[in-house]
Amino acid sequence: MIRHLALAMLLAFTAVAGCTRIQLDPLPEGMTDQPPENWAERTRQVTDFDRWVLSGKMAVRQPSDSGTAVINRWQQYGNEYELSLSSSFLGMGTTRIEGSPGFIELTLSNGDVYQSGNPEQLISQATGWQLPVQSLVWWMRGLPAPEGRHRLLFDQKNRLAILEQDGWEIRYDRWRTFVDDLPELPARITAIKDDKRVRVVIASWRRED
Repeated sequence: MIRHLALAMLLAFTAVAGCTRIQLDPLPEGMTDQPPENWAERTRQVTDFDRWVLSGKMAVRQPSDSGTAVINRWQQYGNEYELSLSSSFLGMGTTRIEGSPGFIELTLSNGDVYQSGNPEQLISQATGWQLPVQSLVWWMRGLPAPEGRHRLLFDQKNRLAILEQDGWEIRYDRWRTFVDDLPELPARITAIKDDKRVRVVIASWRRED
């Protein structure tokens, strides 16, 4: 159950100047690695958007498991988060996840609580995956994490189409205006690594003051 729960957290949870890009050649057809003129300003605005609430759903496809789950509520306060997930396929009912850099607490529907001072290690032990947990909050907003090599690819409409970082390929399938004073935010995201595929569809996203 913990293995499945950690997987659910990955689904729910996902350019800073001076980061090193991953050089790959050739570029996919119709893509460019040259950011649009407004990219720096968009990066600033979305980086500052670090207190928010969203809801949505997710789908998982991997060799051992496939299914869907609901993101009832994901509340972000800077580097701290509270997440409520529910899924019959995961066999976990409604589960709460609370965390901050270097700490995570999982509370299952039966009241069992699991804590770790190393979120990456907990997920690795539960799933066998090496995951950059702290990067996910950046990827969800359409930004690379501040640390680590990355590559950004933009489509013909000057939208971020693909973000590659830490062995993951994050595809931004759909964008939407959720908050009036912000640029468009991701509305559908597909994350791929080896034979694992995770899709997140965001139904609502609002600022939390």
